[in-house]
Amino acid sequence: MLSQEIIRKKRDHLKLTSDEIQSFVGGVPSGEVSESQVAAFCMAVLLNGMEMDERVGLTLAMAQSGRVLDWSHLDLPGPVLDKHSTGGIGDKVSLILAPVIAACGGFVPMLSGRGLGHTGGTLDKMDSIPGYVSQPDLDMLEKAIQHCGCAIIGATKDLAPADRIMYSIRDVTATVESIDLITASILAKKLAGGLDGLVMDVKFGSGAFMKDYKDAKALAESIVSVANGAGLPTVALMTDMNQVLGRTAGNAVEVQESVDFLTGHKRDPRLETVTVELCAELLVLGGISATVSEAREKIQTCLDNGQAAERFQKMVSVLGGPDDFVENPDQYLKKAAIQLEVYAEQAGYVTGMDARDIGITIVELGGGRRKSSDEIDHAVGLTDIVQIGEAVGPNAKPLAVVHAQTREAADKAANEIRKTIKISDKPVKSNVVVQERVEA
Repeated sequence: MLSQEIIRKKRDHLKLTSDEIQSFVGGVPSGEVSESQVAAFCMAVLLNGMEMDERVGLTLAMAQSGRVLDWSHLDLPGPVLDKHSTGGIGDKVSLILAPVIAACGGFVPMLSGRGLGHTGGTLDKMDSIPGYVSQPDLDMLEKAIQHCGCAIIGATKDLAPADRIMYSIRDVTATVESIDLITASILAKKLAGGLDGLVMDVKFGSGAFMKDYKDAKALAESIVSVANGAGLPTVALMTDMNQVLGRTAGNAVEVQESVDFLTGHKRDPRLETVTVELCAELLVLGGISATVSEAREKIQTCLDNGQAAERFQKMVSVLGGPDDFVENPDQYLKKAAIQLEVYAEQAGYVTGMDARDIGITIVELGGGRRKSSDEIDHAVGLTDIVQIGEAVGPNAKPLAVVHAQTREAADKAANEIRKTIKISDKPVKSNVVVQERVEA
């Protein structure tokens, strides 16, 4: 089929067949379909949209454009499960969820990404651990899944290659915002991962890519419908990103908070709620638990008896990290030269914050990328971040602790934090963190 005729058809508001979509997407990795044709196709989709069966066809075509993982030869005694988040600030849920699910009897080949814009990346966090191989070959990945039950890694170039190429073109042609294309891009790698079940964490609010609740819910509904239409059982939770999730934001500092959570040293309630609810949905999807309440009990047991922390340590060891990392994270995680407590200039209560601004502050400290080629400083970030409703002041609890490499950078970050965190003399309640469940 001629690529230009497929583009013309979508340009003219006509519905594409599965064969037409497969023909077009199949030509992207080989170069048979040019970059200019991909750009034109994406713009036509952005402007005119797709019907649900077109979205399913596009997602399947992108997933099948390269290697599709198959776990059947490993005879795993449990379901293959995964979680995906649409991105936020302080979102270290993946680091906790993967070993929890493994401890409960699931298997999690978690294909994660690097930081994008103002949001942090799971792979960048895992790269804080010395020796950890975040992009292993297939043999190493299978070994980790068999021995640990989980592996938090990056997708190889042969998984959904059409998506990688199309995304890079969308990024520079103002076609990122299409729900059709976002849905296919998110799900292509998950379908290529050979999963039995997927839970989506779709975030809304100031720190999310989709700030508006209505827009975020439309994306959640699209993802759930397309995933189930493509044969992957999926549910989504709508979660609040109007403040940092947990008490840290950065890379090494988030790994430390995750280890503290797994070992029971410290568990932030909002982070715990999001993590447990996502885990519970996965256990039900995978048939490990019959109900969400039963799943919650199983999760709590695996956290409290240390099995989840043990799975995390096994994963770190098998993928090249230190054998005593969970026991001694302080010995391995890099520390920034400066740690500066940031206090509010007036006494009162935190009533809000722009989580996106906090993410940008971390990027400016060096904890994220201004451009794709930038190196990340894993040591910088924020700890002890306040939450909405908490009392602060010049002689009270600090707004946050800045971890920076220079005093100048720390002072600049402190000023930004004071600007973005809103304070009033009247206390307010924090938003409920898990707002809604979306199913097919």
